[in-house]
Amino acid sequence: MSGKGLAENAHVPADVASTAMAEIVHAILSAEEFALFARFAHQRHLHRDEYLFRRGQRGSSMFIVVSGHIELDFGEDLVTKQLGANEFFGELGLLIGEHLRSADARAMGDCDVLELGNADFHRLVDSEPGLVAYFLRRTIMRVVGNEQALIAQLRRRNHDLEAALENLYVTTHQLSHTRELVRTDELTGLHNRRGLSLYLQERRAAQSPPQALLLIDCDGFKQINDAHGHQAGDRALQAVGNILRSMAGADDLAVRLGGDEFCLLLSHADQQVAQHAADFILYAVQGLRERSHGTPQICFLSIGAHLLQHGGDWSDWYARADRALYEAKRRGGRRVCWPHDLTSNR
Repeated sequence: MSGKGLAENAHVPADVASTAMAEIVHAILSAEEFALFARFAHQRHLHRDEYLFRRGQRGSSMFIVVSGHIELDFGEDLVTKQLGANEFFGELGLLIGEHLRSADARAMGDCDVLELGNADFHRLVDSEPGLVAYFLRRTIMRVVGNEQALIAQLRRRNHDLEAALENLYVTTHQLSHTRELVRTDELTGLHNRRGLSLYLQERRAAQSPPQALLLIDCDGFKQINDAHGHQAGDRALQAVGNILRSMAGADDLAVRLGGDEFCLLLSHADQQVAQHAADFILYAVQGLRERSHGTPQICFLSIGAHLLQHGGDWSDWYARADRALYEAKRRGGRRVCWPHDLTSNR
């Protein structure tokens, strides 16, 4: 590019200077600029929906709309632009050379454009350096303005993304909390019948059913309610829940079935392990009762224990454990019984 005529900037016509300042970031040529560019550019005709270039293609020419309209589609969710007469685009390809196009340029109808290549632009500069200097200044300012707008848009999108992620986190937390509420007993914090059903489904799907069931019922719960009030009864149930929760391992499940009836499902247990668990529960209850002064802190418990057979279901397991529980109650409570205890008693 020639350095000739830089002083000629002072003699640029007033209408050109005002256009350059008033529309410094607007990609439109003044009438004088358009006439000058038209002298050196090559005119092309485009049919409707014909692409001038595609996003990602390399290019070294700029274009000026003569008639009709060109659509610039930047992809994703960026705003498309529609350019009309005297508006120019693709100037970075001209100024940088072999620039990657950032948009698809498509004719919205039959239209004519001027194409200005690198050699054409050098001849234009040599012809009217002052006029081109204003054009370059406006182009640079437009590029800077577009970059600032893109940065602002990226910041907004980043803010929106952060807000969306925060909403997703809150929603996920709420869903997790709701799921826990659905499967959790409100008073004791143990699983409820819904939680029990989901647990059994999950263990069945994993082909790893529980191996032992302790069915637990409070002894004398009604008397505590009647003598000391419902709050004392609630605290007694919560104390039972705390003991069972402390006994449940990672794959076990402690459940409040309803009222003063509980159960503990043990995933890895034989009769000895299950008996030890039941004895520990009774021992813990005895300890709390001995430390009670006035109002009982917990109820005595009766436990029906049953080793579970593969292929059985909850109804069968519950029925067998319930018969053992009934036998424990019949013998005065505060003990654990097994199904074979019923046979030996006959």
